[in-house]
Amino acid sequence: MWADVHPVRLTDSTEIDATPEEGWQVLTDFADHPRWNPFMTSARVTSSGGRLADGAHLRIVMRDAHGDTTFTPQVHAAVPGKELRRLGKRGPGWTADGQHRFVIERIGPGPVRLTQSERFTGVAVPFVQGVLKSDTLPQLRAMNAALARRAEVLGG
Repeated sequence: MWADVHPVRLTDSTEIDATPEEGWQVLTDFADHPRWNPFMTSARVTSSGGRLADGAHLRIVMRDAHGDTTFTPQVHAAVPGKELRRLGKRGPGWTADGQHRFVIERIGPGPVRLTQSERFTGVAVPFVQGVLKSDTLPQLRAMNAALARRAEVLGG
């Protein structure tokens, strides 16, 4: 219960010289992730129909300093050009959950802001919060920078 009340939150934002639709296209073109994404090196929809939508299941391989980890989150929001949110679980729901969120928002007539965040809860989280901050946060930053470069190249 304590870990649910005191989650670990990681957040990083970057500006992208692209439209919300261009940012969304890069974020959700999972087949292209191995070419540009240093953090989420593989992603695909595993639900029947293969559509990215609320309730869909994904298979994602994340790479950090410790190697590759495979997650199978469920999509909780897929709003084109605006938000992608999913929930991944490690062990039973109370062990470690990570709600990963991408928000794309206009900040003026030109660029958009991409904010990537993760909210970790569960009994194991307090024991790994240092690792999450030292290992995972730099990966969020690296992915955001790479996504911005990719969207700007494709849109520009």
